[in-house]
Amino acid sequence: MKHARQLEILDIIEKRDIENQEQLLDELKLRGYSATQATISRDIKQLHLVKERTANGLYRYAAAVRENADDTMIRLRNIFKEGVISIEVAQNIVVVKTMPGLASAACSALDSMDDIEGVMGSLAGDDTGILIMRDNACAEAFGNEAHRLMK
Repeated sequence: MKHARQLEILDIIEKRDIENQEQLLDELKLRGYSATQATISRDIKQLHLVKERTANGLYRYAAAVRENADDTMIRLRNIFKEGVISIEVAQNIVVVKTMPGLASAACSALDSMDDIEGVMGSLAGDDTGILIMRDNACAEAFGNEAHRLMK
């Protein structure tokens, strides 16, 4: 059911300019799918959908172009060099201190990188974010790699 719904979402955004989740829900209902806003939100994240600007200045959902591992490392390195001040590991939690206003962007970028092992999710404020890792070993490994990226 989930896979079929997600394929339908990809078909919808390919054929129509969908600006928000409500429009996406309406289109899915027209095609016989029942879903909640929370389900659609998870689908959008799992499908790595992004908002892109249309010719008329509005925004629409679109499928993101997948990056290869080298692109991911370059992107991660840039995030760390430009905005991250410090990284501290406390058991399975990684605390990320950033320049003011950048914690949300840093955590969002980290969340979207599927090849970082053990990231369960993140929470961000203005200048501090936390990554919740699967276990202490994943947190420690990520912390060590993050310190290398900051140099």
